[in-house]
Amino acid sequence: MSFGQLLGNIIWILLGGIESAVAWLLIGILFCCTIVGIPLGLQAFKMARLTLMPFGAQIVWSGSGVSVFANVVWFICGGFLMAVYYVLIGLLFCLTIVGIPFGMQIFKMAQLSLAPFGAEVL
Repeated sequence: MSFGQLLGNIIWILLGGIESAVAWLLIGILFCCTIVGIPLGLQAFKMARLTLMPFGAQIVWSGSGVSVFANVVWFICGGFLMAVYYVLIGLLFCLTIVGIPFGMQIFKMAQLSLAPFGAEVL
């Protein structure tokens, strides 16, 4: 991790990244309390990981037929709305020069929230 990525992650955490990551973690735990919710909980844990330290993180997709079907269901049940929310917030950040790097990280979250099944956060 470069110094710029480390500095970006520290600023991100101090300005709300930790609260957002904890919220995603709690959502994942709640989903995992039921057998049916475990796949959704695992996706929430991915979002928590990306939300905690987005600078330097990459999203890699390796989809299968099952993940495509799960992503379609996810998209219909709220993934689209989450992605729109993240895109709007990212655009707001990109209105200033200082906010552009943070807006770009939020766009990563929009990508993951659109289709998390079959994705891995590296």
